[in-house]
Amino acid sequence: MQGQQGGVYLSGAQIATGSFRNIVALTATTITAMTSNFVSDVNVPITALVIPAGTSVGGQFKDVTISSGTAIFYYA
Repeated sequence: MQGQQGGVYLSGAQIATGSFRNIVALTATTITAMTSNFVSDVNVPITALVIPAGTSVGGQFKDVTISSGTAIFYYA
């Protein structure tokens, strides 16, 4: 289940700091900065990622910047 720790709603160009476990894109959302270790044990910087509307992405994410779109980032 998601949302047990709360979350943050981002719209347009915004920044959210902290650790997140799930991203739900309400509209197509462009992430311009974020770190994640869902691929390996090392935090990997992500600088250009478009998540299509209606998509949910699970993993371990930190300190997110979006340039467009609307999404909910659920805290870890």
